[in-house]
Order: sequence, then C-alpha cells, then structure tokens
Amino acid sequence: MADLEKYRDYIEEIISYRAKHQYVNSSLQKKPVFDRNHDRYLLMVNGFEGTKRYDYPVIDVEIINNKIWIHYDGTEEGVATYLLEKGVPKSDIVLAFYSPEKRKFTEFAVA
Repeated sequence: MADLEKYRDYIEEIISYRAKHQYVNSSLQKKPVFDRNHDRYLLMVNGFEGTKRYDYPVIDVEIINNKIWIHYDGTEEGVATYLLEKGVPKSDIVLAFYSPEKRKFTEFAVA
C-alpha cells in the first residue's frame, strides 16, 4: 500500500508541475483534476482563443491494480520518464496509449 500512496503523490506532482507552466500569450488555462477515490488524474486545457473553444487533455493517468496506466501523454518530457526517475519500476507502468498487441514489444507492463 505504501507504493500506491507514492504513486499517487508522483502523479499529482508531475501534473501540478505541468499545470504551473501556462501557455504564453494565451487565455487557455491548464486545470489539474485529481480523484484519489477512483485513482484518476488529468491535466486539462480549456478556454477560448478568439471565437474558438479548446477543451482537451494534456495528461490522462489512472491507477489500476497498483499499476500506473498512462492513457494519454501530451508532454515532451514524458510522464513515464518522470516516473522512472522517481524509481517506479517499468513493470508498474502501462503505456495504455498503445494497443495491448503493441505493449508487449515495450519494456513496460502489458497490463
């Protein structure tokens, strides 16, 4: 259970860090969303630029069966890279943005 709490903290830390860096010359807002009860974590972007509405995720992560499932990662540095630097083993990270067939060719967990 100790790893689960660390994993939650790491995910919130990377999302909070990315949320602090707002877009330059833009009215778009980054909004972190943390749901520890269901282990769902998002970094959303929304707002208007001119008359165009934007609403999309930058990071979408979930903890399922004590593994970190990265559903979407729109960062250059990579959420998985950050988690590895924190000491999370590859066997506890699922690159869920790949199909199950492609996941088996990575060094990370399949499920």
